[in-house]
Amino acid sequence: HRTLADVGAKALIRGCTTTSSFALFIGAIQFGIFGATKQYCGPVVASALGAAGSCIVSVPQEVIKQRLVTGVYASFRQAVKTIYAQEGLLGFYSAWRPTMARNIPFVIATFTANDVLKQKVLKARDSSDNADASDSSSNELSVKQNLLIGVSSALIGAIITHPADVVKTRLMTQAASKALPYTSTMDCIQTIWKTEGVAAFYSGFVQRSAYMGPLWSIQF
Repeated sequence: HRTLADVGAKALIRGCTTTSSFALFIGAIQFGIFGATKQYCGPVVASALGAAGSCIVSVPQEVIKQRLVTGVYASFRQAVKTIYAQEGLLGFYSAWRPTMARNIPFVIATFTANDVLKQKVLKARDSSDNADASDSSSNELSVKQNLLIGVSSALIGAIITHPADVVKTRLMTQAASKALPYTSTMDCIQTIWKTEGVAAFYSGFVQRSAYMGPLWSIQF
C-alpha cells in the first residue's frame, strides 16, 4: 500500500476544492430527505433514508477523492475524464456497497448517540441540586457541551463503521496498488482478514477520527 512518503504531502489537498463542493449537494440531499420523512417514519429510519439518498453524490465524491489522494490521477478533470472513458458511468459508483454499509450505520449511530447523550446530560443537570426548573434555558446545552457530545457521537459512529470504511477505501484505491486487485467486496474482506488480521480493519482510525469528530461536533 502506498504511503504519504510515496505520494507527497500535497496529495492530502489535491482536488480539495472540487471534491469538497460535492458536500453541498450531499448535505442538501441528506437533510432534505431527513426533514421530509422524519414525521412519517421517525428519526432513525429518516436518517437512514437520508444517508442512502445522499450516496448518489457521496459515492462519486469518494471515488474521485480517494484516487486523487493516492496519486492515481493528477487532477479532478483528469480523474473524471479517465474514469468515464475507461469504466463508464458505473466507474463512479465502484465500491458503492461498502460505502453505503458505512454511511447508513454511521449516520444512524451518530444521530442516535447524539440524542441519547443530550438526554442524559439534560437529565443529570435537571436532577442536580442546582437545577432551576423555572429557567427557560434548562432544556438547552452550552456550546461546550454540544461540541463534546458531537465529538463523542461521531466517535461512536466511527468505531461501528470503520471496518466498512477500510474496505471501501481499499476497493476505490486499488488502482494505486501493485497488489492483485480485489474481485469483490467479500474478496476484499477475506483477503484483509487472512493476510493482515483483524487490526487492519481499524487502520487509519485515529486519522479519520481526528477530522470526523470536529466536523460532526460543529454540524450538531
